[in-house]
Amino acid sequence: MQPLIQALYQIGSVKFGEFVLKSGKTSKIYLDLRQIVSHPKVLSMVSEAIWNKVSSLSFDMICGVPYTALPIATCISLQQNIPMIMRRKEKKDYGTKQLIEGAYKPDQTCLIVEDVITSGMSILETVNDVRENSLQVKDAVVLINREQGGQANLEKQNIHLHAALTLKQILEHLSQSDLLTEREVIIVKSLLEETV
Repeated sequence: MQPLIQALYQIGSVKFGEFVLKSGKTSKIYLDLRQIVSHPKVLSMVSEAIWNKVSSLSFDMICGVPYTALPIATCISLQQNIPMIMRRKEKKDYGTKQLIEGAYKPDQTCLIVEDVITSGMSILETVNDVRENSLQVKDAVVLINREQGGQANLEKQNIHLHAALTLKQILEHLSQSDLLTEREVIIVKSLLEETV
């Protein structure tokens, strides 16, 4: 995982400063995985890391949480020859008016793919829409678990979370690397103290 963590930092997917997260919480670290779409090698590394966490599970298809996880799910689908469905953020008011796009049958099992989990709300929104379309969801996989309550929120809905990395693992690796600026070293040290 060390090459992947270094690559994420080098392309700007790991940022330090003052950020407000989707959950409303403030953080000194921001995980901006939207950057990976411009770096095919890193996208491939991300997809492989995620696949390694779930390759032994049983599921019929995958669905990426819009929007950042869509290219990750697409990459996994292509690399592993796994069918994929897509969840729209909003239902179309024309054509088929589908919220879930792709080929599927009732009671098939869908694995949810996400980039980062904090509270888990984005995953749960996708789970709800997928389940409303008569599909089963038992598992979700993320690249990074921030370990801020998201896993517990998923478990309340009978969803098992699998994570390739935790935020603490990323911080520990970066703190031992020579990649960080002096300012970033101070931030990482304080973040590690908070997670102990």
